Amino acid sequence: MSSGAASSMARIMAWLVVILTAGFVIYGLVHDGLSWETQARLWRDVIDRSHGPMTFRFFLQPTMAAIAALHDGTRDARSHRTPYLHTIIHDADNRGARLNEGLISISRIILLGFVMDTIYQWRVLGTFYPGEAVVITLILAVIPYIVLRDIVTRIARWRMTRHPQSHSHG
Repeated sequence: MSSGAASSMARIMAWLVVILTAGFVIYGLVHDGLSWETQARLWRDVIDRSHGPMTFRFFLQPTMAAIAALHDGTRDARSHRTPYLHTIIHDADNRGARLNEGLISISRIILLGFVMDTIYQWRVLGTFYPGEAVVITLILAVIPYIVLRDIVTRIARWRMTRHPQSHSHG
């Protein structure tokens, strides 16, 4: 598969993630609302996921996010880009492009998170709460990626300035 086809597929997956996330959030709000009971159930269910069936997700998804962050953060440092989280928070002109880039990078991890949480919910809860799938995926994949990518960029940049000869592009 050519790199153009891979980029096209990555963009399709990123759009799929956006559509699924929006659909899950809208369906969850319409079906379950935003009551205190719903919010309490959501956080209780999220915490309950940390033990019992499928707890390997608590290692798998953050590990996959860390690998993507390591790759992307190192690339950011080599190309002298501003750290990811810093750009998202402080640079309105580049925020959208960087968020899109990150989404493309971790769309497979997000989709995997949705699938795994859907299986978990049907198996353990006997129902499906789409908002919970979004929250757990944010906690296990998206937040670790954003934070670690920023940290990796800063460490890689520091190492490159400390030992410039070992990081040449030649």
